[in-house]
Amino acid sequence: MQITIIRNNQSFGPYDENTLLQYVNQGQILLHDIAIAQGETEQKIVSDYLKQANLKPDIIDNGNIASQIKNIGQELIFPHSTIFTKQFVSDKRFIILALVGLLPMVIMEIPLGGFFVFYNISLYFSMIWGLFFYAYFMTPQVDFTTTLKLFFVTQICVFIAWDLLGLYHLNPFYLLTDNAFLPFRLLGYILGVGLTEEFFKALPLLLILKWTREPLIPQTMVYYGLIAGIAFGVWEGVQYQMNINIELNYTESFFMNIARLTSLPFLHACWCGIAGYFLSFAQLYPKYRKGMYVLAFTIPAIIHGLYDTFSSWRFVPLAIVIIGLMLLIVYLKQSVNYQSKLRN
Repeated sequence: MQITIIRNNQSFGPYDENTLLQYVNQGQILLHDIAIAQGETEQKIVSDYLKQANLKPDIIDNGNIASQIKNIGQELIFPHSTIFTKQFVSDKRFIILALVGLLPMVIMEIPLGGFFVFYNISLYFSMIWGLFFYAYFMTPQVDFTTTLKLFFVTQICVFIAWDLLGLYHLNPFYLLTDNAFLPFRLLGYILGVGLTEEFFKALPLLLILKWTREPLIPQTMVYYGLIAGIAFGVWEGVQYQMNINIELNYTESFFMNIARLTSLPFLHACWCGIAGYFLSFAQLYPKYRKGMYVLAFTIPAIIHGLYDTFSSWRFVPLAIVIIGLMLLIVYLKQSVNYQSKLRN
């Protein structure tokens, strides 16, 4: 059987099943690439034809995890040559996202109370609506039904895993979050809270990648990551409102209730968006998938853990989340360059 591959409106081949398997194992053809056999009119994906021929892919790794991450390169993980430039700081998307997501955190650092808290929150919501209509974007691959399912299924899964089953207690590093020794506490928040929460938020993204009928570009997976992160943040915000926030005075309770449903869920969204970015690369470049999986979970977990560890320090958590947001935007801006590097 001769099979033609269709990618980005270009045709490649035709190839027989064994040749197709070789290209898949080498990472040059993806299991989710659109394909059509000679004499057929219905398009399928590559994995369908390999299953039909009883051929099982065995994708070749480009070295171990350490060598994969080394080949991925420092500039992909922390693009320092771009992130602190004047051109990047003036980037429109970065400015809009920073204003929408982080303004309440800026307000938290200003010693205001009473009327000013309520007034600033009112301005914040006004700004959100204005910027929302101005800056709204998504990719052609984004599916509205998938978005709705992702949002609600994520919350249901978190409710079952956290509230009903208490699965997070299985991670022993949680015990270190109460340690008075800062390095141990940091370790607890990164490997306990950060890694556990970022892993659970990313699980729905892994399902989307498994069930997709086409390779999903990084921008699409970042979008889905933002949705999953917001869903988790909303759930967490409700928990805080029902327990911790009610012990605050009226003004603090009002502000924290708003923040827990706006800016703080936004942080979860950014971190999960980073996870979605690297998970997309794991699908697009399967030879690097192990390294990409590690980066998808560890980078958000590190940012998350640093934020939680220093959350009571003045201005430090704000600096941490701004750097996380900058990373997300730079990843998006440089995605084409990164794909060119990994393709070679």
